[in-house]
Amino acid sequence: MATALAKLLRENPERRYIMFGGKGGLGKTTFSAATAYWLARQGYKVLVFSVDPQASLSDIFQRDIFGKGPVEIMPNLWAQEIDADRRIKEYQEEIRRKILDMYGLDQVPPEIEDYIQAASAEPAMEESAIFDAVVDIVVEGRYDYYIYDLVPLGHALYYLSMAKVYDEWITKITKLREEMREYEEMVARIRRQQTEEDRILEELQYIRQRINMSSSILTDSRRTAFFFVLIPEELVILDTLKAAELFRRFDVPISGYVVNRVLPTELLGQDIPEYLRNRIEMQRRHLEEIRARFGDQVLAYVPELERDVTGLDMIARVAELLFGNGKA
Repeated sequence: MATALAKLLRENPERRYIMFGGKGGLGKTTFSAATAYWLARQGYKVLVFSVDPQASLSDIFQRDIFGKGPVEIMPNLWAQEIDADRRIKEYQEEIRRKILDMYGLDQVPPEIEDYIQAASAEPAMEESAIFDAVVDIVVEGRYDYYIYDLVPLGHALYYLSMAKVYDEWITKITKLREEMREYEEMVARIRRQQTEEDRILEELQYIRQRINMSSSILTDSRRTAFFFVLIPEELVILDTLKAAELFRRFDVPISGYVVNRVLPTELLGQDIPEYLRNRIEMQRRHLEEIRARFGDQVLAYVPELERDVTGLDMIARVAELLFGNGKA
């Protein structure tokens, strides 16, 4: 029987950007992989990708995919883990190349090289580099579905509040422009069809266009489905409520919630250890709270499994728990 989650995807075929978010260690990567697997089995071309430096897509698929671009896992399914350090190095090279091209220099001046190195070490540069990689993936449009395994909630808003992240990057470009004023005399002697101001303006407009394109996708409830993952524990429920409110402020569409690691109440009728009995009773109280707070927005309850989810057989099992026999 198809679950509510399968029904939601079936009834909204235009929602091709799917994200799972929540606190770390709750099952986001597992559900991302299972959703990608299920959609791929329906015949869709799917990419599941992660920007989390602690991501475990490599572990769950039992393949070395980190920093290698899209890796084919099975027919119709590709997985990708973004290497932030490599992206930052690419950023540095791109900045150097543009400086040399704009100003007709043979090499980047030492003081500007020092600035590039210092700026690249800042957290905002890492956020921007990773986000830029995500934009590349999203705007390319090679796949039917994009499954986005988000970083833990503490960092996720950096990627979802895109204009705020890129303001940092654009500020750095502006500062770099000011520091290059001393080279204007040299530039003036070099004849070009465009002025340096025109070149910089074009660069900023290009960045803005990419931001607007990706923002329009990731904050559009018609095309994007965002699911929170939580477990029946008090602190997790409270954190999820706070995070959901923050996401609403950033206009991120919340499509529903998935509850993971539910202990089966049938065990209460068996001879089980006291601590396990207590945990089941505790979960029962918290599940009642989840139903009261989230109601029919809870689209699936996934039981605690006896082993880690690794390999396609276990991924297929989770996909069956999430989606049942429904068709996309």
